[in-house]
Amino acid sequence: MGWQNLQENLILTILIKGDYIGAIEHKAETENISKVLYPNDMFAKGKELRLKQEYFFSSATLQDIIRRYKQKFSDNFESFAEYNAIQLNDTHPAIAIVELMRLLVDVEGISWEKAWNITTKSFGYTNHTVMPEALEKWSVDLLQSLLPRHLQIIYEIDRRFSEDVIKIYPNDKSKIDRMSIIKDETVRMANLSIIGSHTVNGVAKLHTEIIKQHLFKDFYEIFPEKFQNKTNGITQRRWLLKANPCLAELITEKIGNSWITNLNELTKLTEFIDNTEFLIRWRNIKKQNKERLANYIRKELNINIDTETMFDCQIKRIHEYKRQLLNILHVIHMYLEIKDFPERDFIPRTVIISGKAAPSYFMAKLIIKLINSVADVINSDKSIDDKLKLIFIPNYSVSLAELIIPSADLSEQISTAGMEASGTGNMKFALNGALTIGTLDGANVEIKEEVGEENIFIFGLTDKEIEELKGKYNPKDFYKNNLKLQRVIDLIAEGYFSRHEPSLFKPIIDSLLHQGDKFFVLADFQSYIECQQKVSKEYLDQELWTKKSVINVAKIGKFSSDRTIEEYVKEIWNLKKVHVS
Repeated sequence: MGWQNLQENLILTILIKGDYIGAIEHKAETENISKVLYPNDMFAKGKELRLKQEYFFSSATLQDIIRRYKQKFSDNFESFAEYNAIQLNDTHPAIAIVELMRLLVDVEGISWEKAWNITTKSFGYTNHTVMPEALEKWSVDLLQSLLPRHLQIIYEIDRRFSEDVIKIYPNDKSKIDRMSIIKDETVRMANLSIIGSHTVNGVAKLHTEIIKQHLFKDFYEIFPEKFQNKTNGITQRRWLLKANPCLAELITEKIGNSWITNLNELTKLTEFIDNTEFLIRWRNIKKQNKERLANYIRKELNINIDTETMFDCQIKRIHEYKRQLLNILHVIHMYLEIKDFPERDFIPRTVIISGKAAPSYFMAKLIIKLINSVADVINSDKSIDDKLKLIFIPNYSVSLAELIIPSADLSEQISTAGMEASGTGNMKFALNGALTIGTLDGANVEIKEEVGEENIFIFGLTDKEIEELKGKYNPKDFYKNNLKLQRVIDLIAEGYFSRHEPSLFKPIIDSLLHQGDKFFVLADFQSYIECQQKVSKEYLDQELWTKKSVINVAKIGKFSSDRTIEEYVKEIWNLKKVHVS
């Protein structure tokens, strides 16, 4: 009996008993499994729903995999891992390791040892971020109430693994505590994912080194052969061919269309780096894309922007480590510079920010409010003569990204070094000819290696410098010793951008000055504004900027998802390529 038929029969049974309200409630509750995206897990009900969702979709997938496998091999599971590769994207589907054990042991009647061998040969684990939200932890109580059999299996996996660790480190209890799946009545799904998988990979060179040397150091010491790097990629079919058809047409005209399936072909564009007619056409296409975005902003937000200005874009999930806040501090700094020195030359900018926040992420929502409040002040100030505009575009989506990315002159990739696993926005912007300003974080490191340090703007502390600063970093020192920073922070604190509610942004100020500034915003401020001054100076020379834009596109071939997927196929899933005629 199908899931839908089962639910309909349950509802019908309830209705027959006369419990009409109960029937409606039951229907609504079961539909929540697939209806509510990213439930708010700040509350017990949200946590419960999230775990139910993760289990429901993982179990449904595994049961379908087993059904298909048995159609060919009946009840012989000897070849299961040869025909099925199951990749965990972060820890959200990690319960699948336990569910496969349950299905093999309880349903198929396979011994524990054989089932565990099948399971560990079938699963691979990709860690996409070092942030806590991707390293899920569940309370033992919640698992006991929802999935008691799975908790039993987890305890057994943990017991057996701990025995193996004790054999290697008989006198190191702290190591066993760090590596165990269950600790302090909490189930650590990242540890389960590593223990239950044959391969663990990061998604950029720097990120993989961080998980090997810091995040999962204990596991790496025991299982170095498990760990790999698979730098993320993007598909040029969507992010250039579809999103930027005019640029795609120019590229094809000059080098042919083989880049569509082999992005490394873009290197041929370097042959045209000194071709004046080509550079003019390149610039004109960027102008057309900027006009397209300007028309959207005019229509949707009723704001006029000048397409002759530099389009400075940051589009990504709103998160403190991605540091939209640092961007806004710079915008306020630019605003004050224009106000103080109206006679100085200033390269006009349109700063464009877009992205969504998790429903329970208070600080992210407050940062969105700050962006909009600063925009209200700047965009209505006639005295700055339209030298600076700040735009927050709501309802961020892939379609909106396809509109913004081709129009960008400058790509903001300014996360705290060591915290962005990879990022793919940086790749999409570079593929469309934007120059990157960023920290040496995530795939920025590899983009710099590919395009050359003269064609990217790098600033800020490195991941190693941040590690050394931890425990002794005092953000107040940076605030006290930098008058420009002090003035920007004070303006926010005094309610200049929230006059009807002066203390509205107090939590942001507190996080920066009194709660440790854990994302090193103040530490990187001076380096950032100096780098932005270099950006403005180089943007003045449009021919040089255009050449750098072409080089960024020409050297971005490594970051095709075709390369990424092929690496997974060869080095994790061990599949043979099939040529389709």
